[in-house]
Amino acid sequence: MGMFNAITHSQIYVLDQDEALDFYVGKLGLEVNTDSDLGFMRWLTVNVPGDPVRQILLTTPGPPALSEETAQQVRELVTKGATGGSLIFSTDDCRKTYETLLGRGVEFTEEPTERPYGIDCGLRDPFGNSIRFTQPKS
Repeated sequence: MGMFNAITHSQIYVLDQDEALDFYVGKLGLEVNTDSDLGFMRWLTVNVPGDPVRQILLTTPGPPALSEETAQQVRELVTKGATGGSLIFSTDDCRKTYETLLGRGVEFTEEPTERPYGIDCGLRDPFGNSIRFTQPKS
């Protein structure tokens, strides 16, 4: 057995946590796991409904982790989609999920496409982070 047994949190940068909530919860249908004011930062996590084991930390670039100068550079990179922040979700029906999200106003960068591993498509969140969801081949 290795030293670690799970990945519990992944982090992506967002520029506005309230806007991130509107997108990730209101449009993508994730649920809020934790929304706490820690004083020095807001700890905001979401997860796939019914699966609280793996959480996504939606954090803004800034202190205490980054200086203001570095935070500004990160914000510019986020806007360009160049921070490497990426999420990949699985779904039972890629095309149906795509149509549902289109109806909620989500803008896609790639329509559902057949791949060797299944069907997937791509979008970006309002801040430039890449998101894909995949219907694995059965």
